[in-house]
Amino acid sequence: MTRVRYFAAAAEAAGTDAEERSESTLTALRAAVVAQHPALAAILPRCAVMVDGVRSDDDRPLDGVELVDVLPPFAGG
Repeated sequence: MTRVRYFAAAAEAAGTDAEERSESTLTALRAAVVAQHPALAAILPRCAVMVDGVRSDDDRPLDGVELVDVLPPFAGG
């Protein structure tokens, strides 16, 4: 199982800060979380996705991955 953590607006859209997921690829994970949390559809394409601490924009296997972080764009200075 992979722990998915949501931050800021992504957590608000998902209705949770974290959950355990079993999808085998990042593409499958993205589709599944949007299906389960439809409000993520508007924000997920703008989010940075970190897989075990490394930004990942492509489809990659999640076998053995412990942590996926979903980080929406942040403003600040």
